[in-house]
Amino acid sequence: MAVAPDEAQRDTFRYRAMRDGLQSLDDTVPGKFEITKEGIVHDMMAPVGPHELTAARVSRRLEKVMPDEILAHTGTPDVEDEPEGIMRHPDIMVIAEADMEVQGSFDPRTLVAAVEIVSRTSPDNDWVGKMRDYPLLGIPVYVIFDPRTGSGAVLSDIHRTPDGPRYATRKDFVYGEDVTIADWTISTDNLPRYA
Repeated sequence: MAVAPDEAQRDTFRYRAMRDGLQSLDDTVPGKFEITKEGIVHDMMAPVGPHELTAARVSRRLEKVMPDEILAHTGTPDVEDEPEGIMRHPDIMVIAEADMEVQGSFDPRTLVAAVEIVSRTSPDNDWVGKMRDYPLLGIPVYVIFDPRTGSGAVLSDIHRTPDGPRYATRKDFVYGEDVTIADWTISTDNLPRYA
């Protein structure tokens, strides 16, 4: 007698199928793919100069004030929580070097913070989707830099709500102000804007 898979098993199979499909597309389709609670997100545009320059400047500024064993990493791999069915790729991952010594994706619960630079083509991915997914993944601090407006926000203090975990604290900033990310404060002077 065959036993029908329960809902959790179906979700796991669905997630693995999406992840395997995306891995097969990685080198053939331009852009970046992520898996969210709603399905697959595809940012078709390669990041433009202001996006990449913001990531580089924020990463460098963080690494100047953080201890040597903590990195503001801008590379791969993704962060992934298979039981939640989420695979994301933050623009900057604040993470201990020791937590990077793994095969495959990073455990999102090892991140000190995730930093995103808002894409010109898909701002809702950062302001809505990741604001929902990052507390589900247990990432304690989420920081958004928005080159469209020259502003951003630091979100922290995950708490439970009827709709799932959410950030309880939001501190908005404008470019030119200092911003505190976890335990470190950096300047937001001279960050580029989209033209």
